[in-house]
Amino acid sequence: MTFDLQVPILGFDNIKKVELQKIDDIFMKMQAVEDEYISFTLINPFVLTEYDFEIPEKIQNLLEITGTSNILVMNIVLIQTPIEESVINFIGPLVFNTDSKKAAQIILQESSTYSVAEKISTFLKN
Repeated sequence: MTFDLQVPILGFDNIKKVELQKIDDIFMKMQAVEDEYISFTLINPFVLTEYDFEIPEKIQNLLEITGTSNILVMNIVLIQTPIEESVINFIGPLVFNTDSKKAAQIILQESSTYSVAEKISTFLKN
């Protein structure tokens, strides 16, 4: 599924379109349409932890989000070996409106709740 980025991904202002490809129920690949060498691994944060934030009204308008919109929230994960060393960016969630095919990255205020690089091992059950 291809999405138009309404707000650029931090550090990748030249990327305007991305394609999402499902890997499994937890991971997806986000590929830049304009540049085959730019891709990100995304993770569904809700399988790891309670994750809650408000989508700013400006972003809701840009993505054409209504009360009935189908929204997908994913976070960028930097895969490491072993997988437990992988880090997740909870400060910059990506919001996709699968109805309008528009997406944006939101930058949350850094707080004690979320950080920019949390190890995935923090959320794995032993």
